[in-house]
Amino acid sequence: MFFRFGAVVATCLMLSALPVAAQTMRIGLQEDPDSLDPMAGTTFVGRIVFSALCDKLVDVDSNLNYVPQLATSWEWGEEGRTLTLRLRTGVTFHDGEPLNAEAVRYNIDRYRNTPGSRRATELRPVQAVEVVDAMTVRLRMAQPFAPLLGVLSDRAGMMLSPKATEAAGPRVGEAPVCSGPFRFARRVHQERIVLDRFDGYWNAQAIHLQQVVYVPVPAPNVRLANLRSGALEMMERLAPTDLRQVRGQRGLRVEESTALGYFTMTINVANGPRASGPLSNPKVREALEAAIDRRALNQVVFDGAFVPSNQAQAPGTAFYNEAHPVPARDVERARRLLAEAGIPRPAFTLLVANSAVDVQVGEVIQSMAAEAGFAIQVQALETGALNAQTDRGDYEAAIVIWSGRADPDANISIWLQCDGFINWGRYCNRGFDEALAQARTLTDTAARQALYRQASAIYLADLPHIFLYHAKLFWAMTDRVSGFQTHPDGLIRLQGVRLAAR
Repeated sequence: MFFRFGAVVATCLMLSALPVAAQTMRIGLQEDPDSLDPMAGTTFVGRIVFSALCDKLVDVDSNLNYVPQLATSWEWGEEGRTLTLRLRTGVTFHDGEPLNAEAVRYNIDRYRNTPGSRRATELRPVQAVEVVDAMTVRLRMAQPFAPLLGVLSDRAGMMLSPKATEAAGPRVGEAPVCSGPFRFARRVHQERIVLDRFDGYWNAQAIHLQQVVYVPVPAPNVRLANLRSGALEMMERLAPTDLRQVRGQRGLRVEESTALGYFTMTINVANGPRASGPLSNPKVREALEAAIDRRALNQVVFDGAFVPSNQAQAPGTAFYNEAHPVPARDVERARRLLAEAGIPRPAFTLLVANSAVDVQVGEVIQSMAAEAGFAIQVQALETGALNAQTDRGDYEAAIVIWSGRADPDANISIWLQCDGFINWGRYCNRGFDEALAQARTLTDTAARQALYRQASAIYLADLPHIFLYHAKLFWAMTDRVSGFQTHPDGLIRLQGVRLAAR
């Protein structure tokens, strides 16, 4: 994959021309986030922005332990059917309104009950949100739901000002009013999102920056060129192939962490007319997987830095199904399966994000599958357009990322549960759903492991997704940046981060 030098220089000049205040941190993102309403957002980069904009009830630390944020403590009751949260005092939203139990009730009910909410499925087990007192709220469920703390540590736990949200109506995502360390200032789509320090933040002593600017730059080499030129102070998702040169460059450094996130190929098995192509045949999907060499893909595209995987859980982790390890490539078997299916040369379009890395992944898979008889056309789209197209079923297959969650349920139910909120291919297997439903009622790890392994055996047989690899996270930054702590969820938390003067 080649890029014109002039295009890189032009982008660097454009970013350098952005207005920069004192103590402004400019962060290069791989794409432009979608909606900045936590109720509607689905993108990984959106979660990066939210980590500065919208505090959550619960957070996770670098070891994936649940830790207090807007809630200082929580307690399960009634044999796991209630979760009571005690809120932090003295917290205000960016419009000066107080955070209290009524505000939490408003937000969670909004996420649960608004038509089209992306959080509704995550919060479905919650039957009622009760205000116990001014600073205590209780979530009530019909049966235990072990993943609930994990749900509240993500967008479903982000609190917005009820007053501002009601006033904004459907346009709340254009200028959200939250309670995080930075407040929304302005956004130019595909160019920048600007957040200013919120002086009323409850943990203001941990915030040392005056402003943060998120800049979408899809090509990793262009993001890196902007970092080197001084137009950025940090970039996420440094390409593994660039690790050696960045580590050898004076004034730059790399931080890394093994990620919860993974890349998967979603296949449209039942969503609209595009689901009637060759991939609707299970044997063709099985042949496609047999044609892919995940280890070679990792070596060619990522210089061996990532983790080849065939499941939503990473190999070696607690919920990985070791009875179904990453299969070796078998081109002859792939050809045999296609012959059995009566489709010796299946053709389909594979959508990928318009980043250099994602396009290369698509092209490597295209080349591998061609040896088995597949004719794949790779089409690159801007991430928002890709998400919109897959959401409406206007696709056959697409390579997408899931940023990963601490609880295993959130790493698989969203894609493959019959009503999963990003089940774009409309896969539905009642046995799979039943295994997940049972697992959610249990807190014993061994009992949950058995059920999640049962669920993985089902989707590995049906192959509505072909999981490809788990990522490692690499952030590149100037030596002026200090205090940054890595997390396996890939989010950039700005508490404690400092930026030295030039």
